[in-house]
Amino acid sequence: MDLDRIPLALHLLAVDPAGIKGLWLRARAGAVRDRVTAALSALPLAQVRLHPTLADDALYGGLDLAATLSLGRPVQTRGLLSQPAALVLTMAERVPLGLSARLAQALDSPRHCLIALDEAAEDGEGLPAALSDRIGLFLDLSDVVWSDTAEIVMDAQRLAAARARLGQTRLPDGAAGALTRAAAELGIASLRAPLLALAVARAHAAWAGRDVAEDEDLRAAAELVYGHRALPLPEAAPPQPDTPPPDTPDDAPQSAEQQSDVLPQEMLVEAARAALPQNLLEQLAAGRAARAAKGATGTGAMRSGNRRGRPLPSRPGKLGSGARIDLVATLRAAAPWQPLRRKAAASDAVLLVRPSDIRLKRFRETSDRVLIFAVDASGSAAFARLAEAKGAVELLLAAAYARRDHVALVAFRGAAAEVILPPTRSLVQTKRRLAGLPGGGGTPLAAGMQAALATATQARARGLTPTIALLTDGRGNIALNGAADRALAEEDALRLARAIRASGLPALVIDTATRPQPGLALMARAMDAPYLPLPRADARRLSGVLGAALEQ
Repeated sequence: MDLDRIPLALHLLAVDPAGIKGLWLRARAGAVRDRVTAALSALPLAQVRLHPTLADDALYGGLDLAATLSLGRPVQTRGLLSQPAALVLTMAERVPLGLSARLAQALDSPRHCLIALDEAAEDGEGLPAALSDRIGLFLDLSDVVWSDTAEIVMDAQRLAAARARLGQTRLPDGAAGALTRAAAELGIASLRAPLLALAVARAHAAWAGRDVAEDEDLRAAAELVYGHRALPLPEAAPPQPDTPPPDTPDDAPQSAEQQSDVLPQEMLVEAARAALPQNLLEQLAAGRAARAAKGATGTGAMRSGNRRGRPLPSRPGKLGSGARIDLVATLRAAAPWQPLRRKAAASDAVLLVRPSDIRLKRFRETSDRVLIFAVDASGSAAFARLAEAKGAVELLLAAAYARRDHVALVAFRGAAAEVILPPTRSLVQTKRRLAGLPGGGGTPLAAGMQAALATATQARARGLTPTIALLTDGRGNIALNGAADRALAEEDALRLARAIRASGLPALVIDTATRPQPGLALMARAMDAPYLPLPRADARRLSGVLGAALEQ
C-alpha cells in the first residue's frame, strides 16, 4: 500500500474522530502495528481498550457487589461507554455479534470512535459488517515491513488549528451527490459510506488549511473511504452504437452535476480503485461472500445445538434437578435489599437471601459445523474439479479436529447424484472414499442439489449446523427424472434452489467455469446464496473460502 496514506489517515482521524468514526487497522501484532498505534495518542479522546469477551456491565455499568455488601447500600459502577472515548478493540476479528451490535449502537452517537485492531490471517475473516460499515478509514499493514516505515510524528500545532477550522469548513455544492454516485458505481450499497466520505473530505480540507473543500479533498476521501468497500469490477459491457445527443436549447436548465464545480464521479471512482493493491478487491469480496454464507448476521434466535458452549447471562429460577446456581449473580440480586430485610426481620445477619434472589447458570447450545460439498463431477474438466475438491476437503479436515468441524461430499455425474461421504471428521476415511471417485458424463445439477439438501436436513436434525457449498460450471442438462432435457433440468435446478432458500440453510455457490455463467448467478439469487466465480481456484484457496463459510 501507499505508505503516505498511513500518516494522512491518522492525522485526519485526529482532526475529526467523532465524524470519521474510527479506523479499521488490519495488521498482526508486532512492531509495525505498535508504531502506527503509538500515533493514536494524538486523538483528542481518552483511549479505552476493549476485549471481545467484554461483558455488558463493563460497557454500561452495574452493581459493585463488593462495595454494596461492604457499605450496606447499592453502589453503582460507571461503564466504559459513560464518557466520550476512543475505543480500542483488540482481536476485532473475534468480536461476537452481540458485542458488535452494542459497539455499533455506541458509534451511532457522536461521542465515540472505534479503533478496530484486526489480526485476521485468512481471507474471509475480519470485522463484522455492523462495525466495518460504520468506520470511515481502513489501513492494511499485512505486507508492510519495519524497514519500510518510519516513526509517525503527529503535528500537534497543526492538528489544533485544523480542529478549530473544522467547524467553519464547507463542502461545495454537489459534493454529496458526486460522492453518492461514485459509491453506487463502486457497488457500495450502504449510505453510511458517502456520509463518512463527506466527513473525511471536510477533515482533509481543514487539515490543508482550506475553508471550502476542493477536488483534492474529495479525491482523498474517495481513496480512504471507498477503497476497501468497493466490489470487483464487473465484466465489460458490449460496446453500444453511438447515438447523437438530443438537441438542447442554450437556455435549457443544467443538471446539478453540470452546475457544480465538483470533480466528476468517474474520477472519484478511479481514485478509489487506484488506492488498492491489485488483489485486495477480490480478497475482500471473497470474505464478504463467505461471511454471508453463515446465514443471519444479527443476534436473533439461537438454534439448539448438540453440545454446550459459552456461558449466557444467568436467569431467575428454582433449584432443581440439573440446575446450577450462579453464586455471584445471586449475591448481586440480593445485595440491594439487605438493609430493608435486616430491618423487617429485626436481624443483624450479614446476608439474607430469598428464593427470588436465586439465579441459575445458563450456557449457549452450540452446534458442530458441517460443510456439504456438492461437486460437479461431469464432463471433461471433472478430474480437475474433483482434484481441487479432494484437496480442499483434506485441508479442511486437517484443521477440523480442534474446531470439531465436519465435512460431507456429494458428487453428481451421469444421471444421478451420490453421497460419497456422509458428515465425518475422519481424515483416513475421507482419503479412502475419495481415492477412486470417477468423473465424466452428464450434469444432473438438480439431483446434486437435492442430495445436498437431504444431507443438510438430516445433519440439522442431529443438531449440526450445515452449510451447502455447490461447485459447478452451471451447465445442468439432466433432469430429476433422468431425461436429457436441458430446459427441464434448469427448471428442476431453480425449484431446488427455492427449496434450499425456504429451508433457511446457508449456502455458497462457486462457479468453476472458465467464464462466469449468468444462469448460475440467477440460480444463486433464487437460492439466496452468495455467488462466487473462482475459475482458477486451487485446493488451498478453495479451502480458505469454504473454511471461512463455516466460521460462526
